[in-house]
Amino acid sequence: MDRDRVVLSVSDAAEVLLKDWPTPASKTRLAAIAACLAVIRGEKPPRVARQAFIVAAKDVRILLGEQI
Repeated sequence: MDRDRVVLSVSDAAEVLLKDWPTPASKTRLAAIAACLAVIRGEKPPRVARQAFIVAAKDVRILLGEQI
């Protein structure tokens, strides 16, 4: 990723994970994708996807900061 991106929703997170992620084979990325899908399907609350996305972003050192 060569630019900053604000992720505002589960669908934003899923798009970043699917299209712009720097390490496609990472286990944390795959877990975050699964979490986003579970939220989109209504199987999990949004906080599950948020936490998985944060873990994956920290893993590849692209998390700039957290709001809220």
